[in-house]
Amino acid sequence: MSMNSNEMLGRFLTLHPRKIDLSLGRIDGLLAKLGAPHRHLPPVIHVAGTNGKGSTVAFMRAIFEAAGKRVHVYTSPHLVSFHERIRLGRSGGGAFVSEHALVEAFAACERVNDGAAITLFEITTAAAFKLFAENPADVLLLEVGLGGRYDATNVVDRPAACVITPISHDHPEFLGTDLAGIAREKAGIIKRSVPVIAGWQAAPALHVIEDEARRLHAPLLIGGQDFNCYEQHGRFVYEDQYGLLDLPQPTLPGQHQFENAATAIATLRSCWPELEAHAFEAGVANVQWPARLQKLALGRLTQMIPPGAELWLDGGHNEAGGRVLGEAMGDMEEKSPRPLILICGTLNTKDTSGFLAHFRGLAREVIAVPITGDHAARSAGEVATIARLQELSAAESGSVEAALEAVASRNWPVPPRILIAGSLYLAGEVLKANGTPPV
Repeated sequence: MSMNSNEMLGRFLTLHPRKIDLSLGRIDGLLAKLGAPHRHLPPVIHVAGTNGKGSTVAFMRAIFEAAGKRVHVYTSPHLVSFHERIRLGRSGGGAFVSEHALVEAFAACERVNDGAAITLFEITTAAAFKLFAENPADVLLLEVGLGGRYDATNVVDRPAACVITPISHDHPEFLGTDLAGIAREKAGIIKRSVPVIAGWQAAPALHVIEDEARRLHAPLLIGGQDFNCYEQHGRFVYEDQYGLLDLPQPTLPGQHQFENAATAIATLRSCWPELEAHAFEAGVANVQWPARLQKLALGRLTQMIPPGAELWLDGGHNEAGGRVLGEAMGDMEEKSPRPLILICGTLNTKDTSGFLAHFRGLAREVIAVPITGDHAARSAGEVATIARLQELSAAESGSVEAALEAVASRNWPVPPRILIAGSLYLAGEVLKANGTPPV
């Protein structure tokens, strides 16, 4: 009886004793046995960074598809199903890889790997390259999994462009805590003479990117210097050396999405100059990227909240993610005041204190919840304790559903604004429980 993709993923986990072991040797060997599919890809835009990678990729996909392009996309992690990581471009818009195609690609990789040591991300990335090489498309948007220099995606040695979104602290167990050191790993995707587009960066990170681009003679565009964006009269205005674009505000809410959209536009304007203004207009107006300040309006969980309340979902989980979420919630509060309730679950590898600090004086209460599954999550009690240390009122609940029931049981003179955040894994649980599949 043939295995399904989830069963095969479980088997792949046994091929290497560690979940993450940054190296290119193993995937280089596997790709060679597969016939080097990474040498037969459409033009690649390689995207690294700490925050905003997925959103920037989503903006580029939306713009390209509005221009009639077929777009392959590789992102991680997934929210509900592994299939979300591999989107195959087609005329009229792409689609997540089918179960049949995924199983066939996994089987081919497993067969030629022949039991050799390899990480889950490496063997699944090899399967993605095989699928991308076998299916024609106009462009591949390739997101780094972790770091950059030794990430499995970095076997692509001649991309069309390299993009580095804002760099901050994350994955300290693998990348360390020094921002310049983290930036050196992210800047490892820069290739000789290949254009680099850097989003808005802290000074230590920007210096590293500039030095690496200079060393490799890679043309560099920098957010806030070579391209810029701002809101004007309810419109999104983008500006670079080619002139102004007067665009609708991005569908994805939050001021940080202006900068993610601008980084995407800068990349495409510099490397695909034939794209017309209508593609940028339609792209920013129709972009979709689940669990990034996503307002849940329908579904099982939305029926549990108080009448008139708002329910928002975000996968933000580090200090920088907390900052942009806090700013977005502050903007909403200024325009439409409501009590803010933060339902939060986090991993023990993340800076929960730094994340929650940005909700001090903003959130009426934090309700801490656990994250199910094998994700090294903090207990609800740990999250609540950290919240109290940040001078936030905090309670514990056994699940998101129980937390929503507790909120609904209270008397609210003004219906609350409820934000569920702290982890992409928690966001995935919420989408699944609500019956809201990622698109």
